[in-house]
Amino acid sequence: MTPFGARLRALREARGVTLTELAAALHVSPAYLSALEHGRRGRPSAGLIHQVNEYFGLIWDEAEELVQLARLSHPRVVVDTSGLSPRATELANLLARRIRELPEERVEAILRLLASSD
Repeated sequence: MTPFGARLRALREARGVTLTELAAALHVSPAYLSALEHGRRGRPSAGLIHQVNEYFGLIWDEAEELVQLARLSHPRVVVDTSGLSPRATELANLLARRIRELPEERVEAILRLLASSD
């Protein structure tokens, strides 16, 4: 599941909206919406994000959060380390190879570390 997919599902469930109902309102197939929620599709288009924001009445910070989550939700990530140090390339490769083995608490710790350097 992607960050966008998790948020979309949470919005639906909090408001008691079925996948089929939301798909009909957004003029997309339930299969597409399900694939978005489960991370089997890439990030959604800006138009779809806008539709979701309108459907759920999200404005300001909530709407911007959904946009940010969509940006971070492509399930197949490519990291270009050309021009970076050998250690940066090593880090990218180790993460790619071992990310499925990381316990959730380790993922959270890495996210906090990276967020604190912004």
